[in-house]
Amino acid sequence: MQTVSPEPADTPTLGELFRVFGKIGLLSFGGPAGQIALMHRVLVDEKKWLDEPRFLHALNYCMMLPGPEAMQLATYAGWLMHGVRGGLIAGLLFVLPGAAVLIALSALYLAMGQVTIVEGLLFGLKAAVLAVVLEALIKVSKRALKNSLMVTIAVVAFVGIAFLQIPFPVIILSAAIIGAAVYWMMPPDGKHVPAAAAPMPHRGEASLGRFVSTTALWLAIWLGPLLLLFVALGATHVFTLQAGFFSVMAALTFGGAYAVLAWVAQQAVEVYGWLRPDEMLTGLGLAETTPGPLILVLLFVGFLGGARLSGLEPFAGGIGGALVALWFTFVPCFLWIFAGAPYVEKLRDVKWLSAALTAVTAAVVGVIANLAFWFGLHVLFARLDAEAAGPLRVLVPDPASFDPAAAAIALAAAIALLVLKLNLFLVLGGAALAGMGFMLLV
Repeated sequence: MQTVSPEPADTPTLGELFRVFGKIGLLSFGGPAGQIALMHRVLVDEKKWLDEPRFLHALNYCMMLPGPEAMQLATYAGWLMHGVRGGLIAGLLFVLPGAAVLIALSALYLAMGQVTIVEGLLFGLKAAVLAVVLEALIKVSKRALKNSLMVTIAVVAFVGIAFLQIPFPVIILSAAIIGAAVYWMMPPDGKHVPAAAAPMPHRGEASLGRFVSTTALWLAIWLGPLLLLFVALGATHVFTLQAGFFSVMAALTFGGAYAVLAWVAQQAVEVYGWLRPDEMLTGLGLAETTPGPLILVLLFVGFLGGARLSGLEPFAGGIGGALVALWFTFVPCFLWIFAGAPYVEKLRDVKWLSAALTAVTAAVVGVIANLAFWFGLHVLFARLDAEAAGPLRVLVPDPASFDPAAAAIALAAAIALLVLKLNLFLVLGGAALAGMGFMLLV
């Protein structure tokens, strides 16, 4: 008989959910690796609101969706605990703090032309995120890599995405096929297939009627404003063009922001003329040093385009462009989760699919390892060169650009988290203070 995995401790109140995801939203630095690590530590290890299998199951689904996987994971987690209300609270709080910061920085850039002081203030926090990522990678690896096949899948996924530039969807799909094939050829005894989970009290049941109504509602919320912009401003106005462009981005950004940033930059700079090539790099730097998903860089693109081409006063036009980018980039995420999550939860009971998703989890470990590797190199070294050898492409750091201060803060944070088991938010706060103190001294 199939066992039912025990349910996590207590379902939080809406107030508790709001407070915790408010903190997560303010501290979600480090790109997807850091953000997933932060949610894993808070939701699974500290609060025990979700168990490990359900967290990984949700992560598997979100990694296969277009758009920012960490924001969608937050929405999924909130939905599991309090339905649509919980999903909206968690998803919005994950995005809005970073969006507000990035809009403010975009305005500062428009007025002053540089924002280096802000990057300096966040120096320590970025370094500490390395320790958070390492901690999550260790914990997820121990729980997900149960046998040599899973270890092999994780290693191959890491090599494929880090050094061979194999597209992310190809890696995930291949892992799922391997997992399902192994199950059908050698049905397991149940040890490596996740047990069925008890139903969460607030999640809706999967049904065709619910799927159709939810999809119709969120399509209207997503695309209705696009139609209004088209009617009110015309097809060629910058806000209408941005709404269409960012909607396309929301549907095509598989594998995270880096998978499409080159194309975004080419279109925004060369086709639409919303910003200059060097400004795209500035926006990327701002997005990397503010909380929230990296795709928030689109708000910087929208801000500058609106400021320069909307016909409004620059700051009013910029805020308008940023809000257009925010709406059409992130509203689709709620559609993917609210329409699809009930089916994804129901599919936890299908054994061969659970086996496929177990293999996907192993591949995700490799993907997270790649994100951690990439992020670590960029935090610890100021200069990196891309070296190619046949199909391989490797980022080689310049030893002379090594940052000992960042390394020291990261090491101290790792000791605090992994050895001393200190509170996460206390560690991040201390790292931020250390980073600011260092900047004041140099």
